[in-house]
Amino acid sequence: MIDTFAVLDRLPTPAEHRRLAEAVGWTTAFDWDTTPASLAGSLAGVVAMAGNHVVGMGRLVGDGVKYFYVQDLAVLPAHQGAGIGTALLRRLLDHVASTAPSTAFVGLFATDGAVPLYERSGFTRGDMTGMFRLVKPTEGPTEG
Repeated sequence: MIDTFAVLDRLPTPAEHRRLAEAVGWTTAFDWDTTPASLAGSLAGVVAMAGNHVVGMGRLVGDGVKYFYVQDLAVLPAHQGAGIGTALLRRLLDHVASTAPSTAFVGLFATDGAVPLYERSGFTRGDMTGMFRLVKPTEGPTEG
C-alpha cells in the first residue's frame, strides 16, 4: 500500500485502462479493440498516480447536463484501502458539480466489494433497481 498519491484530471490511456481493469478481474468485461473510442467518448476522466505509475482510474459518461454515470472506477488491489478510490470518486463528483447547470443524477453500477465506498460518498439504492442489457451489433441496417 502507498502513503502518497496524486489525482490527475485525465483519462487513462487504453493500455493503462486495460492493465487496471484486468488487475481487478474485469478481463472479459471489455472489447479491447473498441476501448480507445469508448474512452474518447467520456465526459471526464481521472487517474491516480503513485510516482510514475497509474494505480487507479475512473471516468464519467453521460449527457454532460443532467445525467452522469461513474464508469470504470478501479484501483490496483495492492493499493486499495489507501483512500484512492474515494479521492477519484470525489474528483469525478466535483466535475459534475462544477459543470452541471442544475441538480444532476449520478448513477453507477458497483461490485459488492465497492458498495461501501459508494455508500460513504452518499450513493444509495433508493427505490430503484439497477439493470442492464447487452446488445449485439446488427449485421446491417434494419428496416422499419
